[in-house]
Amino acid sequence: MTDRIIFHCDCNSFFASCEELLYPELKKVPMAVTGDPENRHGIILAKNQLAKQYHIQTAETIWQAKRKCPELVCVLSHHGYYHEISRKINQIYLDFTDLNEPASIDESYLDVTNTLHLFGKSPRELADCIRARVREEIGVTISVGVSFCKTVAKFGSDYKKPDATTVIMRGDLPVIFWRAPVSDMLMAGKKTTERLSSLGVRTIGDLAKADPAMLTRQMGKSGELLWRWANGMDDEPVHPYYETREAKSVGNSMTFRRDLKGEEELRAGLSALADSVAGRLRADGKKCTVIQVGVKDPSLKTVQKQRTLTHATDLQKEITEVAFELLKSCWNPSSPVRLLSVTGSGLVGADEDFVQMDLFSSGLQTSEKQEKIEDTIDAIRQRYGKGVIRFGHFHDEETGIS
Repeated sequence: MTDRIIFHCDCNSFFASCEELLYPELKKVPMAVTGDPENRHGIILAKNQLAKQYHIQTAETIWQAKRKCPELVCVLSHHGYYHEISRKINQIYLDFTDLNEPASIDESYLDVTNTLHLFGKSPRELADCIRARVREEIGVTISVGVSFCKTVAKFGSDYKKPDATTVIMRGDLPVIFWRAPVSDMLMAGKKTTERLSSLGVRTIGDLAKADPAMLTRQMGKSGELLWRWANGMDDEPVHPYYETREAKSVGNSMTFRRDLKGEEELRAGLSALADSVAGRLRADGKKCTVIQVGVKDPSLKTVQKQRTLTHATDLQKEITEVAFELLKSCWNPSSPVRLLSVTGSGLVGADEDFVQMDLFSSGLQTSEKQEKIEDTIDAIRQRYGKGVIRFGHFHDEETGIS
């Protein structure tokens, strides 16, 4: 069986490159794209090549970055513009294959196995051709990893940057892929890397040669999966660009303008988030069977807790109640909170579960009444705008809750 030809196309410093398209003068100075400091999102999201020379890191705070580079120019992100540029780049990819699967706003997998012959080029030549088109037509650069599977192609796009093509086929695994530290492999985060290191696994080659049964005993299913990927055993397909893939969860988070403290403020924050989640669930014709709450304190310590429900729900009131119970079970309400998140997962169709969970002692009748209330709110918002009506949580400009 002939190997597939998979490309992983990764835009270089994408947010920063987009800002340089908007403002070409930014190419001449060290520049970073940041979140909004006034809303306490003051971290580095991306940086241009000149800023990289100062070893500025993504996700560090603005003050840390400016300590390294006092003349650093910081610009706020323009996500709508980034999505438009991403759409245009993917339209170029579609000229080469319809098996184009965006993995994020700035990276896509392409399967050119059955279209390569149309262009009369080798895989490397075709990747170079795609890089040239994106650079000339859009004005940003991409790096392309070429391989026989997604995992190794992703590694290849990171191997050499910026504006480069790296080809790693099966015969190249021992000399390129296996020599790299295991942290360079997809899904090998800090905790996973530390766990593997404690087992004597430090390179991808070590992982490939390890006993898969031992890895499964020590790490569960993820251990065997990582072993398979290290050996190039990744047959995950590249999905068509226009294929609809259902969301597995619906969630929202909020970093508050000042820390929340006390049950009243925490409930207000959760209520606002639950309102957003419930509205999106109803708009998608879904209900959730699992609710998760996340909380982050001023030192960025994060705690998450979830509960599986007896019955599915898409109601703001019910999601708020469960989220608040979860929060109280894992967090002291008197402790300051920087960020809250509420997520509904385990999604089912709205017509798949007719009985709501009984949270309020009056049972099904109360749930049906709440459904009518929230359906009415949806109808009013659809006609007059989202801000015209809201639930009983307080509106507070100081915290950002609305």
